[in-house]
Amino acid sequence: MSKPYIGVKNGRLSECPTSPNCVSTQTDQEEKRMDALVFTKDLETTKSLIEEILSERQRTTIETENENYIHAVVESKWIKFKDDVEFYFDQKDEVVHFRSASRVGYSDFGVNKKRMEAISQHYDSMRRETHDV
Repeated sequence: MSKPYIGVKNGRLSECPTSPNCVSTQTDQEEKRMDALVFTKDLETTKSLIEEILSERQRTTIETENENYIHAVVESKWIKFKDDVEFYFDQKDEVVHFRSASRVGYSDFGVNKKRMEAISQHYDSMRRETHDV
């Protein structure tokens, strides 16, 4: 498998490695797959909700952002490991694909999955407030 890339190529985020320290909405590995987030109203509203959620999270910095993509880095509290968290705003299907992966190590003790579950739940609750679901 090639080295994971950061960003979107042909509408896809990088595949998760075989190590258990990654989750994605686009992975072919069942145990690492999560559900994409449904757009709220439009791209602009959806993206602003994700930006707001990221701004509220500790040790999280947005590194790159463009019209349909956000790359954030989350630094662990103690050892300062860095995880890459990516969001791809798929305007055609009106969903937000995401990927969260550790840069180093093998196991992450479920940290990436817990993070993305929390972000997904936060997004869904904000979406309900913003948009009649």
